[in-house]
Amino acid sequence: MAEPLIRLKDVTLFRDHHLVLENVSFEVQPGEFVYLIGKTGSGKSSLLKLLYGEVKPASGEAIICHTDLLSLRRSQVHLLRRRLGMVFQDFQLLFDRSVGKNFEFVMRAVGVTQKSHIQTRSQEVLALVGLDHILEKMPHELSGGEQQRVVIARALLNGPEVILADEPTGNLDPETSYDIIRLLRNLSMTGVTVLVATHDMNVVERFPSRMFIFENKMLKEFIPPKRG
Repeated sequence: MAEPLIRLKDVTLFRDHHLVLENVSFEVQPGEFVYLIGKTGSGKSSLLKLLYGEVKPASGEAIICHTDLLSLRRSQVHLLRRRLGMVFQDFQLLFDRSVGKNFEFVMRAVGVTQKSHIQTRSQEVLALVGLDHILEKMPHELSGGEQQRVVIARALLNGPEVILADEPTGNLDPETSYDIIRLLRNLSMTGVTVLVATHDMNVVERFPSRMFIFENKMLKEFIPPKRG
């Protein structure tokens, strides 16, 4: 078996001096699609913030993309995030500029300055999410589902090893939600590791996969009972 791309062992996490997660351990292999299930406030978002370097664990071992999160310095966080793609429930698009200019902003922020490369890569990732015709459109001209696809395309710009999706279907209708999860599942089949934090059990039932459940500040893998 390959070395885990994400490994947490006995991790305890505090936010504003409040215990959020305690003794959390799990591993995720390259190319896996994994659900993080829990109610609002159960710790899903806090765990994702730990994985992309926004918060530090109080104790334990936390590794993602061969990066030790306990020893990660603030000045190094941007290097980790170049290897990750983030998908947020509230999109976090810049609504004062086109989709293409949104992508250009992201790529210039990580040091890509050649305009032809920026445009080519932008078209490539939009094609992956089925929106290769909207580079010049403004975000407000797009539907909620199209905006979320743009967010996924933006997450793919740097060729990430891991996509962290925080309630990616939270503001979408059921059919659009299924389309977004189907898209993320397909991306995992190309080798990208995908973690989806959600409380939407409809998409979990429609697209079953490995899942961990947050309960009482702990994380436990859910093993479905065998039928028959």
